[in-house]
Amino acid sequence: MDKRYQVFVSSTFTDLQDERKSVIQTLMEMDCIPAGMELFPAIDEEQWEFIKRIIDDCDYYLLIIGGRYGSMAEDGLSYTEKEFDYAVSKGMRVVVLIHENPSELPIAKSDINPEIREKLSRFIEKASSGRLRKTWSTVQDLPGLVALSMTRTIKAYPAVGWVRADKISNESALSELNELRKTNEELQKKIALYENPIDFIEPENLAGLEYNFNLSYQTFEYDAIYERNVTNNRTILISLERIFFLISPFIIEEARENTIIDILKTEIDKSSNSVFEYIYLDTQDIKTIYLNFKALNLISHNTPLWKLTPRGVKLMMELRSIKKQ
Repeated sequence: MDKRYQVFVSSTFTDLQDERKSVIQTLMEMDCIPAGMELFPAIDEEQWEFIKRIIDDCDYYLLIIGGRYGSMAEDGLSYTEKEFDYAVSKGMRVVVLIHENPSELPIAKSDINPEIREKLSRFIEKASSGRLRKTWSTVQDLPGLVALSMTRTIKAYPAVGWVRADKISNESALSELNELRKTNEELQKKIALYENPIDFIEPENLAGLEYNFNLSYQTFEYDAIYERNVTNNRTILISLERIFFLISPFIIEEARENTIIDILKTEIDKSSNSVFEYIYLDTQDIKTIYLNFKALNLISHNTPLWKLTPRGVKLMMELRSIKKQ
């Protein structure tokens, strides 16, 4: 179902107007619904109740901190900090973007009063503790940080989201039809299997497990020199035997492709002696590996998932069992 997630954008207002515009534009390009206080730059206690209702309707909370603490309520807290505290109290997932050098910002974008600066420092410390936190220095840094952070958060913590009312019934009907189609396909495969049992013949020119496979993947990394996120296309040379060694214990029972991808991502991290923030494997390569193991009769032909055949189990025991010295 096509969902859109609503994101509350919280920050001080007058000093971060350009930054807010950049963040809101990025969220809209991600098909998210940004919500914030553009209509209420001068907030008061009466409007605070309205703000809480808007936060209640949001799926995620995105906080931008620069060099100002912001206008304060009667309790001595800035409204930005009150928004943050309220979002946390509601159990919302929070993404925090903090300026890496607030003290270097111009006076117009900074607090001069030492007491207020101390409040800002305490707020930054509180907001940074135990949650996803990124630093920025210019407006140009924000789109990439927002895209990466929100994509990661949405993937890890899917929220309720919003769906057009006129799509709900259609989506429900399509979902039912899709489930029936899947069931029908599975039954047809089982019938075909019983009527036409597979007599496996290994192709004569098929590469064996000793074959070194060039596995393609993309990484997303932070370039400290140019202070920006970069995408790199990479490959890793890995034998089919090594791949089978890694995945075989996890496919004794049926496993989905995502399980295989996660195992290979871990292997890439180990072999490169680094942990990339994001790794995307070439799905065509995964399909090739899958079909090659099927052709070697190591993975079952009777299921679209990854599952060892008796021959695969035997090879796994040979590769993984501890031998006498």
